[in-house]
Amino acid sequence: RIWGENDYFMGRSMDVFISRLRKYLKKDDSISIENIHGVGFRLNE
Repeated sequence: RIWGENDYFMGRSMDVFISRLRKYLKKDDSISIENIHGVGFRLNE
């Protein structure tokens, strides 16, 4: 784990970051961010 047990706010920060990154990358259809449940995220080209 990156943030430890009390990671709610830091986790929400990551959600906001990923959301903004997806919005930015939406212009390029060849790039996507995949959510892998229980693991994290993967950038696909």
